[in-house]
Amino acid sequence: MTLDFSILLRFEHALLLGLWMTLKLTVICIVLGCTLGFLVGLLRTSRNLALRAISSIYVEFFRGTPVLIQLFWIFFCLPLLLGVELSNLASGVIALTLYMGAITSETFRASLKSIGREQLDACVALGLPRRSQVMNVVLPQAVLRAIPTLLSNCVSLFKESALVSAVGMADLMFVGQNISNNTARPVEVLTVVALIYFAIAFPLTRAVSLVEGRTLKKLAI
Repeated sequence: MTLDFSILLRFEHALLLGLWMTLKLTVICIVLGCTLGFLVGLLRTSRNLALRAISSIYVEFFRGTPVLIQLFWIFFCLPLLLGVELSNLASGVIALTLYMGAITSETFRASLKSIGREQLDACVALGLPRRSQVMNVVLPQAVLRAIPTLLSNCVSLFKESALVSAVGMADLMFVGQNISNNTARPVEVLTVVALIYFAIAFPLTRAVSLVEGRTLKKLAI
């Protein structure tokens, strides 16, 4: 079989649109997922047993089941239960946000536990309200300590986003599959799609290592 990668030049625009959709989905789910993860991380460190139990069940469920099954359930089953129509974009955002929230909550929980109790006691002694304690004292330190792992989670989410092609969302993987089917050139098309994912994910993983080293040095760990 003779390989011909030049055929992909005809589909350059379609691939770029698919990549744009993948990046947009990833960014949306990172922002929503990290916000959710921080809130769940707070709940998991709460003194309220019920809150800790509910948040733990959520985390263990979404960490312990395949993302593809979560995506299918939200896309096919959730509309039946709620009686509303969900687009493939909405289903992808919900599924990946819930997954991102679950994995980042553990990151935030670990970073929250690393904050000395004396700092919280000082906040109480100063009479700071709970909201000010969280926003001005806890959140900045938790985010700083969690940055390296959060970046790794973001890279993982970028790669996991390819699963949304299974529900017909026009991301990079979906576009690549369509081009592959139309041209009967799966080797060339899927190779280029894989290289695009790699070209974005590899520099990010190197950046994670660099940021991790600087963060650990700054924290003097």
